[in-house]
Amino acid sequence: MSAPNSPAAGNSHLLELTYEALRVAHRAATAAAEGVATSARALLEEVREHERALDSLDRDIDDLVTTTITHVGDEEARLLLACMKFGISLERIGDLLLSFANRAETAAASFAPEDVRDFTAMGSQLEKMLGDVETAFRDRSLDKAVSVLRADSEIDRLRNIITFRHLEPEDGLRRPDSFHVLCMAQELERAGDHAKNMAEEVCHLVSGRTVRHVLRAHDRPAEQLLLEQADGR
Repeated sequence: MSAPNSPAAGNSHLLELTYEALRVAHRAATAAAEGVATSARALLEEVREHERALDSLDRDIDDLVTTTITHVGDEEARLLLACMKFGISLERIGDLLLSFANRAETAAASFAPEDVRDFTAMGSQLEKMLGDVETAFRDRSLDKAVSVLRADSEIDRLRNIITFRHLEPEDGLRRPDSFHVLCMAQELERAGDHAKNMAEEVCHLVSGRTVRHVLRAHDRPAEQLLLEQADGR
């Protein structure tokens, strides 16, 4: 059994903090999606509570990495740095979802049904991505990490649909809520980017390669390359 203050004990605690941060971000995405769909203030307030929890978890993760990383080997150090990167990404997702929730409370009454529908779909997609990131990280699963990389394109597609709807309306008339709608779509899209970044970090942990560098070298889609690595080709 590891001593309470040993590097192994610190690593175990750090992983649990990271998993907890992933679960909190997942709940925040769920609350944001349901809150904008139902105009439920209680759910949007829940996003604020989760954002505060993510801030606290990010500080705890950062502090623990700082005190532990000099006492471990290279492989463990890479894991600790991954946890720190996760903490940063999840804290930023919390900030983005908080801004999304604040705007939803301000302007939701004037949202068109199609905007609410697309926001809900984007939030649900982000929710699934965060769940898959946790599974990918916990199981060191390339398949799950790749599913997150693929899912990000759907968030981008929905953001583009919302953008075109408001910047080039069919009736030629700009709506008064367009500023808020466009900002909210961008916030969810950026949150999806952070989830994708975490999936890429899992890929690096599993394969030993940085996805972006490998793509430049081989000029192949990320999904094809990583699945080939998983098959041992």
